[in-house]
Amino acid sequence: MLDPELLERITTRRAELDELEEQLAKQLEAVRAERDELAVAERVLERMTGQLAEERAQTGPMPGQVGGRAVILIPHREPGTDKACSRRTTSASSPPCDRPPDRSWPARSAR
Repeated sequence: MLDPELLERITTRRAELDELEEQLAKQLEAVRAERDELAVAERVLERMTGQLAEERAQTGPMPGQVGGRAVILIPHREPGTDKACSRRTTSASSPPCDRPPDRSWPARSAR
């Protein structure tokens, strides 16, 4: 003959496990839904980043004003750009650049 107390403990534990299973199933569903939303957000971000990069590449220097004077705003240097070419120097130790020197400014006179 089965022990009624032991049978009641088994039934109680089974009910607890059924409740826990239901809670975990709901939690798993919520986690999967959030993961799907994050995947969509990631794709949107990648698409927008690509579109912004294309727009920046298509547009030239932006006209602007500083102190009431017209200037051209120069975008930040892209990664991988040779830093030696960012400033013209006349030192023999500086590496040569592939571009000609900027002659738009008047030369400084030696004092």
